Amino acid sequence: MRCAAITRAGARCKLDATHGGYCYQHAPETQAERQRNASRGGQAGGNGRAGVSELASIKRDIRRTVDGVLDGSVERGIAAVGFQGFNVLLKAVETERRVKETDELLERLERLETEQGTTAQNRGRTAWPG
Repeated sequence: MRCAAITRAGARCKLDATHGGYCYQHAPETQAERQRNASRGGQAGGNGRAGVSELASIKRDIRRTVDGVLDGSVERGIAAVGFQGFNVLLKAVETERRVKETDELLERLERLETEQGTTAQNRGRTAWPG
């Protein structure tokens, strides 16, 4: 069964009814939860997991954009440009994650080499057994 709500554009909502006759976005009983979730956007982070909180924020924005297109509050053309921006942001987050991962691996490798007695002068001869 489809949601009984009428969008701002005057069309019937295209989502499935999951709360009585309404979808999550239009159900009166979920309004307070939706407002709480919307106000949390961008507040995550500060715990050393900036990439994770940034990714979660981008996902929330994508969901809001999709919901806005479906309920008629966001024009499709504006959403399309927004999604191009989201793709750029997601690529930047992924690149940042890879750089951080590489830096951490290099630090670990240098620590292992130091612990095994490998120096810059004798990198060709490792101290690894074998």
